Amino acid sequence: MVVKTILVRWALLSLLWTLILTSLPAGVAATKGPVLIGLDAEFSWPGSTSAQAIEQGILIAIDEINRSGGVLGGRPLELIKKDNGTVPARSIRNLRELAQVSDLVAVFCGRFSPTVIEALETVHALPLLLLDPWAAADLITDNGFSPNYVFRLSLRDSHAMPALLQYGSSKGIKTFGMMALNTTWGRSNLAAAEHYAAKARPQLKLVGVRWFNWQDQSLLDKYLDLKRLGAKAILLVANDREATILLKEMASLPKADRLPVLSHWGVSGGQMSETAGSVLPEVDFVMVQTYSFIGDERPRTRQVLAAANRLFGFADARAIASPTGLAHAYDLTHILARAINQAGTTDRLAVRQALEEVRDYDGLIKPYRRPFAAGRHDALSESDVIMTRYAPDGAIVPVARGRR
Repeated sequence: MVVKTILVRWALLSLLWTLILTSLPAGVAATKGPVLIGLDAEFSWPGSTSAQAIEQGILIAIDEINRSGGVLGGRPLELIKKDNGTVPARSIRNLRELAQVSDLVAVFCGRFSPTVIEALETVHALPLLLLDPWAAADLITDNGFSPNYVFRLSLRDSHAMPALLQYGSSKGIKTFGMMALNTTWGRSNLAAAEHYAAKARPQLKLVGVRWFNWQDQSLLDKYLDLKRLGAKAILLVANDREATILLKEMASLPKADRLPVLSHWGVSGGQMSETAGSVLPEVDFVMVQTYSFIGDERPRTRQVLAAANRLFGFADARAIASPTGLAHAYDLTHILARAINQAGTTDRLAVRQALEEVRDYDGLIKPYRRPFAAGRHDALSESDVIMTRYAPDGAIVPVARGRR
């Protein structure tokens, strides 16, 4: 008798719950569970700080958003992360798996442009929203797909190379050599440098390019080749490992033979300040970034730094290893949350459309009047680039304060 009573009550409760669900508007009945964001990045890459910084930026933004009520009327955001180890096939597998997750709205990618480029066809075939807070190759957003499911809040190579050439020119340098990884990222930068020098600054000359691979153990011969060709500075497109090899070899040369090195920001995605160590002050080494916490005293900056201390134990701004990765991911997560609310759903097509329509977000890096628009899926511009260098304590500090 007791069992029968329990079964009757359970049946009545089930019927009542069914009636409640069917009476709600479409889309509301499904769930009040979390809205999910994915991150597919290079966590296992030796010495990586880029994937970790992107994760930290997302989590700080999620913490703020959830403390303010979440999205879609009270649903929390949650992060699912996967490691691709920079292997394109692994990244594609991760993206396919993430695309099957219910209520997963978008996936953030990591630092390595070649890995992202290899996944573009898969991203659009699924389709899956891909948000780029680091990888800089122009082809990532200039991908030819319509509709375009990739949105970037980061540098483009066509912003980085002009900034480096302009900086060199401001120091009186007219002839440059390029040393670059033999990847789609390296070739993207060569095209950007050649285009800028030919169209905007014909007085600047690129005397040659020397390619290298990830596993190369020495870069000195390539460097000396460019010096013999007349280069007065080196444009470097590398990650921290290759940059460390080059700087150590340059430091062994007489001071008169050490050319200035003007670097893309791949070096800031790893542990270069530790691996290069004492040789960093021996070479005139600068690199592009888009943002620095150091010297920024705005309330939002203090708020983010306080969260970084609370969540990850960063003592201060100088302790953040890859600050632009954190800052980009933070702003991009807030923009995504606005798009989700504007769309009123987790449907990726609707959120993709809303991302092009988000307006007036006062971000960490800058105020965004309209971060994205149809035909423009890059939120940052050439004017957002600043020049930086490593301080003795390993912090990335501005050469000049730029905008701020």
